[in-house]
Amino acid sequence: MKREWILAAALVACTAPPTVLAADAPAKAPAAAALTAGEVKKVDLEAKKLTIKHGPIDNLKMPPMTMVFRVKDTAMLEGLAPGSRIRFRAEEAEGGYLVTKLQAVKAK
Repeated sequence: MKREWILAAALVACTAPPTVLAADAPAKAPAAAALTAGEVKKVDLEAKKLTIKHGPIDNLKMPPMTMVFRVKDTAMLEGLAPGSRIRFRAEEAEGGYLVTKLQAVKAK
């Protein structure tokens, strides 16, 4: 009787569909890491602030609008001017929202 159970268990193990391990799954970028498209409306180097007209910011559950953001580093503002197209990541921080990543979009 014990032998039949062992054979049945072995048969089930051999015919069961393979499982996919997390390590085998293709890596996907988390939605939270997505960048938002925007257009620079104003650059304030002195205050380390950037006014951006942006699309929806998914990680903040924010609809499209124009608003002022602080930037993590003043170097992010170099080369930006009103009308510049950008892609950025903003996060909620003490006292408002902070741009933590910024990429200028090259004109086509």
